[in-house]
Amino acid sequence: MLSSLRVVLVNTTHPGNIGGVARAMKNMGVGQLVLVQPREFPGDAAFARAAGATDILDQARVVETLDQAVAGCQLVVGASARGRHIPWPVVDPRQLAEQVAAVFANVVADVTAELPQVALVFGREDRGLTNEELHRCHRHVHIPSDPAFSSLNLAAAVQVICYELRMASLAGEKATANPQGEPEPHWGTAWDIDSASADEMERLFVHMEQVMTDIEFLNPDNPRQLMTRLRRLYMRSHLDQVEVSILRGILTATEKALKKQEGDHV
Repeated sequence: MLSSLRVVLVNTTHPGNIGGVARAMKNMGVGQLVLVQPREFPGDAAFARAAGATDILDQARVVETLDQAVAGCQLVVGASARGRHIPWPVVDPRQLAEQVAAVFANVVADVTAELPQVALVFGREDRGLTNEELHRCHRHVHIPSDPAFSSLNLAAAVQVICYELRMASLAGEKATANPQGEPEPHWGTAWDIDSASADEMERLFVHMEQVMTDIEFLNPDNPRQLMTRLRRLYMRSHLDQVEVSILRGILTATEKALKKQEGDHV
């Protein structure tokens, strides 16, 4: 499970924080680090703070967009410290670990199955992730720290969440050795189709927004919260690849019917 985890840092300001995150990751056995437009990287401060985890920095990928960072991931989780106008599924780190373990339980019995990729997305040190970035996540994770002093530095937040995921992974290894203790799959049974990836979901939302605009269900000048609520609905449902194909097929058929209708009126 840990080998499939991807820590994504968005617009990190101080390179020392990147190094601190690398060390926290290595402590917990997580090796994939992706940086979205860091202000400064590589840098001496990052490697100094990594202290033994410089291999993670050497292998880190630097990308331009969050979409690039989470491409291919079947589960995207955004770290969020504040409430939202429109509620989104929010879990604490332990609940997240249980859910991730359940997703992996769906494929662990099939040795030929490709393990799902999971992205843990962390935002800027001063203001976290934007609403738009959080809308690209299936879940939000919140660390329930003391309200009197709730601020966590970036490396500490990564450490807490990766620790819970490591504990769930170790528990899963024990369950594999003792089948009577195996965790239940995510939906109560082994799923037949892989989950849709983050980029497949984003293409669905782009397609959906365009079609709803074409049929005048969505007013681009006054979109209100329609796409946000639809994103929440479909991300909460955790669609598989066939389900996304079906939805996009419906959208394509709608486009064809609209063009035919326009042609009949010419």
